[in-house]
Amino acid sequence: MRNTLFGYTILFLTTLVLGSCSKFSKLQKEGTLEQKYEAALQYYKKADYYHAGLLFEEITPLLNGKDARQAELAQFYNAYCNFKQSNYNMSQFLFKNFYETFQRSEYAQEALYMHAYSLYKDSPNFNLDQASTLTAIGALQDFINTYPESAFREECTTLILELRDKLEKKAYEKAKLYYQTSEANIANFRSAVVTINNYQKEFPDSKYNEELSYLRVDAQYKLAKLSFSEKQKERYQDVNKYYLAFIDKYPKSKYVRQAERYFENSQKELTTIVAAEKAAKEANTTSNTGKLSTPSSTTPQNK
Repeated sequence: MRNTLFGYTILFLTTLVLGSCSKFSKLQKEGTLEQKYEAALQYYKKADYYHAGLLFEEITPLLNGKDARQAELAQFYNAYCNFKQSNYNMSQFLFKNFYETFQRSEYAQEALYMHAYSLYKDSPNFNLDQASTLTAIGALQDFINTYPESAFREECTTLILELRDKLEKKAYEKAKLYYQTSEANIANFRSAVVTINNYQKEFPDSKYNEELSYLRVDAQYKLAKLSFSEKQKERYQDVNKYYLAFIDKYPKSKYVRQAERYFENSQKELTTIVAAEKAAKEANTTSNTGKLSTPSSTTPQNK
């Protein structure tokens, strides 16, 4: 009995779906422009954004030059149909096009906001390329500048902060990646230091700066240690500079002890380097003095 009831239910639903598809197909083929417009509105109200979108997309160009109000609403709802189906790249384009076409519309402000919000929704995970995230931030800021008193202003500010946090995390992971792969390539130590310096300029208040400030000391010390002798003095001096900046800002950091080891080792290396430079200078002076005090056998004698 239960299997029979289930079978009837499936048959009923199948018939219903096929009938609905047949009805929609007939509307597309035989319906008038007005019928399609009214049907699109009904589909939209029922949250059937797929069928509504198909109809709005079809009739939008046909409404231009005929009914201005219908043409306006068709474009606006078509943009929303794409947004509701997560077609964010298309919806941002359609909302922007609507705004530029109907700047005096009561929906113009909302359309510009939805253009920016669609870009926000289309922003990828932090570990992917963030070019579209920068575009979304720019669009959200443009909206705030255009409508500074808008009810959407506060939300736009929140979204910008969220997107900047994504950029911050992306840059943090990039800096960490250079550091984590540095054992294989001395160039990566240098890249890690440069990337951290750039990061701290761009995100001075970042929650990751304590860790990165320590990693900069670490990377700079290893860079100095592996460098050619003529580069070591300057690079050990940079270790000390980065250490002092770190300890000044984070005196109670959990990384203090290890950072101090790098600092102390750098001081010892610098002492050795300075001593070697002094000895070399003295030897060079002695050598030059000896040469000046010993006349050459080939030098003519003054009479």
